[in-house]
Amino acid sequence: MSSPLVMPSHLEELIAALRCLPGVGPKSAQRMAYHLLQRDRAGALHLARALELAVSNIQHCSKCNNFSEHEVCGLCSSPKRDAGLLCVVEMPADLLMMEQTQCYRGLYFVLMGRLSPLDGIGAKELHLERLVRRVREHPCEVILATNFTVEGDATAHYLATLLQSQDVKVSRIARGLPVGGELEQVDSGTLAQAVLERREVIA
Repeated sequence: MSSPLVMPSHLEELIAALRCLPGVGPKSAQRMAYHLLQRDRAGALHLARALELAVSNIQHCSKCNNFSEHEVCGLCSSPKRDAGLLCVVEMPADLLMMEQTQCYRGLYFVLMGRLSPLDGIGAKELHLERLVRRVREHPCEVILATNFTVEGDATAHYLATLLQSQDVKVSRIARGLPVGGELEQVDSGTLAQAVLERREVIA
């Protein structure tokens, strides 16, 4: 009787590690691992070094909560930005989309998510106390640029209620964006128009 095929432990470990990526199941992770080992070992080493450096050196900006290699990121420390505007987005990809519109010169706060009770993400997980502290320190107009999804709308409503108690103007980007749409999927022209036509939020 032949013994069952035993997979090398390091290969097993690599496949398990790749499964931490969103949308990557067992078979996809297996294909990636085989590709890296068989076709692109140099790429695998580059990936390993890049991941190690990123994890060791990248933190959250103390002001906007975006990823940064410094305590305060380049955007927050730039004297060219309008400190009277603060745009709240869900993810770093949304911030990049806003920058591509070239119509917004204010500052940002990145939530790193959105309210989603079914996924166990509440106000505490989004560190909203940091947002409130930022608004208290630098009174400004807060532009809510969360996605037009159920969770994004719920997050915007929660933030509007929370921030209006701080006596600041709260606005929401216009619905030129498709319902259910996400900022990173929208063309920069449409997003720019939505920012320009933003409306004040009355909670």
